[in-house]
Amino acid sequence: MPPANRRARESRTYDPAMVRKALIGQLEAVAEGARQLTPEQRALPSGLPGWDVHALLVHIALQIDAVPRMLGAPAPRVAKPEVSLASWAWATAGAAAELDDQARSEAAGSPDGVARIEAAIADLEPVLEAAVREDVLVPHPGGAMRVLDFTVTRLVELVVHSDDLTRATGTPVRLNRQALASTVRLLVDALAAKAPGRSVELRVPPFAVTQCVEGPRHTRGTPPNVVEADAITWIRLATGRTDWAAALATGRLTASGERADLGGHLPVLG
Repeated sequence: MPPANRRARESRTYDPAMVRKALIGQLEAVAEGARQLTPEQRALPSGLPGWDVHALLVHIALQIDAVPRMLGAPAPRVAKPEVSLASWAWATAGAAAELDDQARSEAAGSPDGVARIEAAIADLEPVLEAAVREDVLVPHPGGAMRVLDFTVTRLVELVVHSDDLTRATGTPVRLNRQALASTVRLLVDALAAKAPGRSVELRVPPFAVTQCVEGPRHTRGTPPNVVEADAITWIRLATGRTDWAAALATGRLTASGERADLGGHLPVLG
């Protein structure tokens, strides 16, 4: 792969048909996984501070609801997008307190989180085609955003929280391969945009490879600083579900070279 293609690209394009297919696949997997949970499992801690699994289910429903809600809002009065996928990722930390309050409040008033997810999916179905249009802008709180890009962020939310459900309950939630690939790539691109450079090569096979971190530029042969992780380990690192030392200890993350510690640049998604 030519070096130019290894760099993180805020302009990475996502095929609308593939995004639509991935979204449907991961929605089906989340709904299937949620239906299998017992009342006892729904009361378990989710692994996210202050949330039980029920609150996590309601939060997932809210993330699905966001697509028809934004499509139904007045269109932005700008001609070009103001929020990229990378900037969306960085901004999530700033919205964490508001999302936490919303999830707690909605969970308290929603006795059945699974029903909330199923209702959210039903509300999304009529706007699926509009949700993957490349020429429509929606009013994200940070500014105008392409609705296709916003829908890609829903893939990230669904994949990350599917893994949260798996870890919290022990009941595996399937991960759609295309949804997983999109999530890995977005988070890789966000890291490389946050820490630009060419001194470290990050590999998440088979989905992504990029160069990042300021320092001496590598041009040929095996890079002196290489980080490699499997997809799930990378997602957990990039979202703060695990830290650098813990991931290294599992053997599912490897890092070689004096500049290969990316812990100071993580997480990239709050």
